[in-house]
Amino acid sequence: MSILNSVLKLFVGDKTKKDLKKITPIVEEINKYQKTLEKISNDELRNKTIDFKELISNSRSKIDKEISHLNNLVNKTIDINEKEDLYEQIDNKEVEANKIINRILDEILPEAFAVVKETASRFLNNSKLKVSASENDILLSNKYDYVNIDNNYAFWSNKWDAAGKEIIWDMIHYDVQLIGGIVLHQGKIAEMQTGEGKTLVATLPVYLNALTGKGVHLVTVNDYLAKRDSAWMAPIFQFHGFSIDCIDYHKPNSNERKMAYEADITYGTNNEFGFDYLRDNMAHNKEDLVQRKHNYAIVDEVDSVLVDDARTPLIISGPTPLGDRHEYDQLKPKISSLVSNQKSLMNKVLVDAKSYIKSGDNENGGLLLLRVFRGLPKNKALIKFLSEEGIKQLLQKTENFYMQDNNREMPKVDKELYFVIDEKTNQIDLTDKGIEALSKDNDDKNFFVLNDIGIEISKIENQNLDSKKEAELKEKLFKEFDEKSERIHSMNQLLKAYTLFEKDIEYVVIDNKVKIVDEQTGRIMEGRRYSDGLHQAIEAKENVKVEAATQTFATITLQNYFRMYEKLSGMTGTAVTEAGEFWEIYKLDVVEIPTNRIISRKDEEDLIYKTKREKYNAVIKKVTELSNEGRPILIGTTSVEISELLGKMLDRNKIKHNVLNAKLHKKEADVVAEAGRTGMVTIATNMAGRGTDIKLNEDVKSKGGLAIIGTERHDSRRVDRQLRGRSGRQGDPGSSQFYVSLEDNLMRLFGSERVAKVMDRMGLEEGEVIQHSMMTKSIERAQKKVEENNFGIRKRLLEYDDVMNAQREVIYKRRKHALEGSRLKLDIYNMLYDTSEDIVNRNKGVNDFKNFEFEIISNFSITSPINKDDFENLSEIELTKKLYKNLFDHYINKTDNNAKIAFPVIKEVFERANNKFERIVVPFTDGVKTLNVITNLKEAYDSKGEQLVEDFEKNITLALIDESWKNHLRKMDELKQSVQLAVHEQKDPLLIYKFEAFELFKSMLNSLNKEVLSFLVKANLPNQQNIQEARKTSVRQNYKTSKDEVLNSDELAERNRRVGASASQQQREPIETIVREKPKIGRNEKVKVKNIKTGEIQTIKFKKAEILVRNGEWIII
Repeated sequence: MSILNSVLKLFVGDKTKKDLKKITPIVEEINKYQKTLEKISNDELRNKTIDFKELISNSRSKIDKEISHLNNLVNKTIDINEKEDLYEQIDNKEVEANKIINRILDEILPEAFAVVKETASRFLNNSKLKVSASENDILLSNKYDYVNIDNNYAFWSNKWDAAGKEIIWDMIHYDVQLIGGIVLHQGKIAEMQTGEGKTLVATLPVYLNALTGKGVHLVTVNDYLAKRDSAWMAPIFQFHGFSIDCIDYHKPNSNERKMAYEADITYGTNNEFGFDYLRDNMAHNKEDLVQRKHNYAIVDEVDSVLVDDARTPLIISGPTPLGDRHEYDQLKPKISSLVSNQKSLMNKVLVDAKSYIKSGDNENGGLLLLRVFRGLPKNKALIKFLSEEGIKQLLQKTENFYMQDNNREMPKVDKELYFVIDEKTNQIDLTDKGIEALSKDNDDKNFFVLNDIGIEISKIENQNLDSKKEAELKEKLFKEFDEKSERIHSMNQLLKAYTLFEKDIEYVVIDNKVKIVDEQTGRIMEGRRYSDGLHQAIEAKENVKVEAATQTFATITLQNYFRMYEKLSGMTGTAVTEAGEFWEIYKLDVVEIPTNRIISRKDEEDLIYKTKREKYNAVIKKVTELSNEGRPILIGTTSVEISELLGKMLDRNKIKHNVLNAKLHKKEADVVAEAGRTGMVTIATNMAGRGTDIKLNEDVKSKGGLAIIGTERHDSRRVDRQLRGRSGRQGDPGSSQFYVSLEDNLMRLFGSERVAKVMDRMGLEEGEVIQHSMMTKSIERAQKKVEENNFGIRKRLLEYDDVMNAQREVIYKRRKHALEGSRLKLDIYNMLYDTSEDIVNRNKGVNDFKNFEFEIISNFSITSPINKDDFENLSEIELTKKLYKNLFDHYINKTDNNAKIAFPVIKEVFERANNKFERIVVPFTDGVKTLNVITNLKEAYDSKGEQLVEDFEKNITLALIDESWKNHLRKMDELKQSVQLAVHEQKDPLLIYKFEAFELFKSMLNSLNKEVLSFLVKANLPNQQNIQEARKTSVRQNYKTSKDEVLNSDELAERNRRVGASASQQQREPIETIVREKPKIGRNEKVKVKNIKTGEIQTIKFKKAEILVRNGEWIII
């Protein structure tokens, strides 16, 4: 591969060199500006920021006037088309203004960066900076010790507190940091090695983009880094008059958090930014919104946020009816017994397998060995046996034999098992023997068997019963089907909990709660739960309280949250291995930034052992040698269990050490900071301590620097690079080496057969080791396989979420219009038109005038403005326009009358002598629902009742949107599970999901439009006695915020047995499953497709239509 890369570079050129060639002249220009800035005073330096802001403001002043004029025109017109055109012009003007601002920012970049660099230089070279005191300086002096006022001067100290640690400013930007700053401003990812000062690099683009006043967000992976970095860099920004805050200091929905977002520069964790977005889209008052428009974000440790956590949904949920009803506790004894029986059986089978193999009967021995592997792949005795010479090759050969002809012979292997585990895909399947064992104490032998519901329905229908009796039997069948579906799903999740998820590795139990451990950092991921009932199964297994199920009210993945920013960039030390993914999903280019000093770390080839025991003994021996030499050692592990095992081994050897894992995650920064001391041994997970540098003293450097010892290769090369990067900071000496065994997960699941064969041929004795570049490359190829597999999984799941995201944008846009009120009228008029079109199209197609009349009366409480002759003779377009015009006039008259009727009541209340009301509550009812509308009394009085009507429209729209969206999310979850069965029909589940999701969303919008319009038209105004004062209440909603731990894509098929429940869709409310409403389409049948953007319609074969629809720009009509 390296030869191929060399050839490509020869013809195409080196990308890094090309990138740097474009940036280097800008760096030279920055340094020239800085030389001139050295000569000016502190006040003149600060005035540069004011000049920049004025330049930006003046550049868009003309467009701002045009936007203001267009807004005035919007307020004067009631014509729907004219309003829509005006709003489109306003949006286009905003885009034009942004382009102008971005051009100005690019022009002033060299001088602006020079200002930041010179500011850092003056804080470095002076203990105090004297400037003329501004109002901002006076305000800051009341809050911070590092600003003092004396007469008319402000004195800025270069010493301050950064998240509990006193620092003296000691940094100035290197040229490579200037390069990093330019890359970040350009909306790219800067890959910078550990210790290159990414926190300082960010000050450059943050300062430049904060000049616009539109806000800059700096996103970190944990609250410690957010609080530390915001306090550490604050004086650099505050010196120039910028406001800076960190959202993690403040409670959600608080005024303080809102002020944090109003600041020019806002630091915070990725989770909190995402959750605040969701909370804003659940708010019912404009004053409750905290976030501004998403302008520019810099994501620190961008690979962790936009790759590792990309498909993790942030969820705000609330209680759901019957959410505490489950069968985990009842099923647990059965599953526990079943797993125990399988373990006993597998131990016996393994003994027999060893006996056969020893006697030379590899055929029967291999069969039994494969049976153990499929029944309990994590059996430690099995793993140890597989490390012996030739055993792994025998297993692979046997597996290949039984997998041939589409697994035709595999039932012979599985027939003695209770269940089969596929470790690679995290799948478990119950065998007939397992079902029999679970059902033996039940009268119903089919207690865990899901019958074909279609056949059962046919049996009922063939009995020729009366309709009432038939309906009763079907309802009973559907109920049993649902109960069995839920039971089988719960059983599968319990099996996974017992066999695939180990305590203190995948999760820990703290305070009687199951908490997930991040496999890469070892941190506890607070608030995150495994999805689809798996977390509840683990809770049942560990005998802690099984939390009730919740209903999703709002959700978004981090990937789709960060794609909302107008400009996005990121920085990390490990991005180049994921460069393809960053570009494909986020359109983010990765630029490798050179180090300030040449890396002198020595990266040794991997040491490969047969067994873990040999490997760990070798690690301890090496650590003892290095520690005696006085070198600090950082031991990287992949789990809490390995950390604790190595800790015990070091204790036995009387070697002093620190262990950093999920149980000690709060001490992370302190432990990592101490890891560079002489002779210090630190055990930590591979990605622990990101954002905290390990600094070495001269004594340690003279002894060879920090030694990195990796105890296992991670699935991702990026994580291994992160661990290596802990050593060799800023040209420091150091070394790194990985210790690998054939029993490691990566080697067991994806390792090359060649590695095992080489070790067998060499006849290595216990404790002997292989070390060669060929072996290291073989391991890296295995890692690449896993990376490709993981990317495919992520991309697949994100495609599902893209469908959801498109719908979310439509709904949240409507919510925003309703909340702000500015474009709500236009949305209502569009609802009127869409509803008119829907009523006409559905009834005209079947020529049903009676139903047409009925729908108009039931929805709008008016008689049909169209007679039967017109209905039969006019086209659908003509009918739609005529109906819309009449409904529009009716609605305008209705709102005018409501304002006129309400005003006398409002007038009487407002002019009452003892009136002290600021806001009033007015109840509205349509005869079925009642809704309290809160409005400002004075504004309602001044507008002669119009403000009350506007608040009424806003409240109704928000309430009904939220209810419809909540129910739609539930249906979409059901749909995502049910479409997985399309695989068995040799169809793409994603394609089916897109089709059905479009229809489902379209149906939801039509229903929502009718509900909103019906209430707005039918609602009656109150009498005087119903008006009361609106008091502020602090009712706290019982909402939870969480991050679902999403498993691989095969997990989506786990609940396939829910399919068929759709047949009872009409009779049952708790579960709604989507079924095909249209006939099955053959691949060569012709269908009509429509382009969403252009409206173009084509008639093509279905197999071609599938490709167009998959791209997202066409739909089948």
